Amino acid sequence: MKKILVIRFSSIGDIVLTSAVVRCLREQLNCELHFITKSAYASFVKANQYVDKVYDFKQEITEVITELKNEQYDFIVDLHHNLRSTRLKRALKRPSAAFPKLNRQKFLYTNFKMDVMPDIHIVDRYFKAVEQLGVKNDQKGLDFFIEPQEQVSLSDFGVPATYHAFCIGGQFATKQLPLDKMIELVTKSATPIVLLGGPEDVRAAEAIQSAVPTCINLAGKLSIQQSASVIQQSDGVITHDTGMMHIAAAFKKPIASIWGNTTPKLGMYPYIPEYPDRYSIHEVTSLNCRPCSKIGYKKCPKGHFKCMNMQNIDTILQSLQKVGNK
Repeated sequence: MKKILVIRFSSIGDIVLTSAVVRCLREQLNCELHFITKSAYASFVKANQYVDKVYDFKQEITEVITELKNEQYDFIVDLHHNLRSTRLKRALKRPSAAFPKLNRQKFLYTNFKMDVMPDIHIVDRYFKAVEQLGVKNDQKGLDFFIEPQEQVSLSDFGVPATYHAFCIGGQFATKQLPLDKMIELVTKSATPIVLLGGPEDVRAAEAIQSAVPTCINLAGKLSIQQSASVIQQSDGVITHDTGMMHIAAAFKKPIASIWGNTTPKLGMYPYIPEYPDRYSIHEVTSLNCRPCSKIGYKKCPKGHFKCMNMQNIDTILQSLQKVGNK
């Protein structure tokens, strides 16, 4: 039996996006599958039923390099493709392949607005790293596994049977709707809203709930897997360009995906190949300053933040209702 190592160090959304490759490797090759990631993300990979063993490190890969060398892998699949993963492959001295990261194209697109990005999702680019193994995309989308103890009982939090989950967070401020737009969205929603987010989103969530007391605020109260459980049980998800968006896609939920300084052309929009009409994209396409970054900023470099301030909240809510009825 072949023994294969998959490399993806971070982060939550990116790890979820590797899940299609992980599943196809395991099912099509019947191999022993190992995964290396940072310690902060190891629990999500360990929950994956297709992964046999997870190696994790806190600071440097040297923490586990001896153990990895002893594994004598048949092949290494590099789904991070940076300097650190390159050093790891050199140290292990085993056959390997990486996916096309398109750094040059992304640089030209974000800095000079030259749209030379190929029309291909990052998941399909990930599959380039396993082509020589004969592994093909099964088009079944993403996976996200929730451990039994992390499943949430909605009644414990007073969550109604029908609701939309609103993932209010974002790695950077320029990926998030301004507070007044989030309040407008929750106010106008005809469907009950459950707010989800991390500890860093608590203040915003409290402000939203103060303005709209009928919404349910779970931001900062749940683990990521518990938040995923709330998403899994929802009737639809409103989300910025975040890891939670990809978790929602793994559950094939109706999604209203809101984009600020980043754009779907970077290849990381919701990936639901079986149901491509199950999500909608919301972005202000008339701005010549987008995308200003492939990740984000603490504040709008131009000062106007039109990419989020000009978002049409009515359209977002209507599109989710339409997608949810399909």
